[in-house]
Amino acid sequence: MEMNYMLAYGSAEASLRLLWKFGLLEILLPIQAAYFVSQGFRRRDKRSNMLLSLFSSLDKLLAPDRPCHCSLWVGILAFHKALLDQPRDPLVVATFSIAVHSGGSLLEAVEIVRRISQPHDTSFNELLEPGDLDSDDALINEVIDLAASVKAALCKMTDEHFVSRAMIEYPQAPHSDLVFIPLALSMRVSMLFECVRRGKEKGFVPKRGSKINYESLALGKLHEVRHMLARIIFDTVYPPKLKRENNYLDESSM
Repeated sequence: MEMNYMLAYGSAEASLRLLWKFGLLEILLPIQAAYFVSQGFRRRDKRSNMLLSLFSSLDKLLAPDRPCHCSLWVGILAFHKALLDQPRDPLVVATFSIAVHSGGSLLEAVEIVRRISQPHDTSFNELLEPGDLDSDDALINEVIDLAASVKAALCKMTDEHFVSRAMIEYPQAPHSDLVFIPLALSMRVSMLFECVRRGKEKGFVPKRGSKINYESLALGKLHEVRHMLARIIFDTVYPPKLKRENNYLDESSM
């Protein structure tokens, strides 16, 4: 419950920085603490990284009176862990986000992503240099593999043994095997991404436009959480500040 108060009400980035500053991240989120250490992050570091940028994108859409369901921020953690374990081409990440938004329509996602002209954020180690993905089949296979990696990352986050070993390379860190994601929540988060692996869901109608239904978001309604997750991922990898026109997630064709 305390984690949800910190991450779901519009101050997630600041909360993560404070937890790291005071040495509490190693206890509450040891997997993410290990990431901070691997990035050379100091306790009072003012720099950013991809995890903080994802939560910064989340914070911009939330407020104390407009929170999100916990499945959204857990989904962000799982997605980032998957990219940390295996960095991806930014085009793969963009296609993945649009496929999540559209309920698993990979062909439609590929069609939209081929029209992207804006630059991606090159500061993230979790993103590879753009490669040879001219083949739609190759791109789709990469996206499906990313979805499988996210599911695997979510499993790691709910594995007490894995969590307990997250900081094993840093013996000075306090030991923690805290798993705060119950099975029901894990299954709910998995549903956000499962459509990418299984294909377009029958009867699923993707959200149109950019207006957020905060009541549905707080309740964890699938279409609203997917819309938010896709928007956060896309806007983090392809920041609007780099090219403010052409927000592909708000295209009427979606």
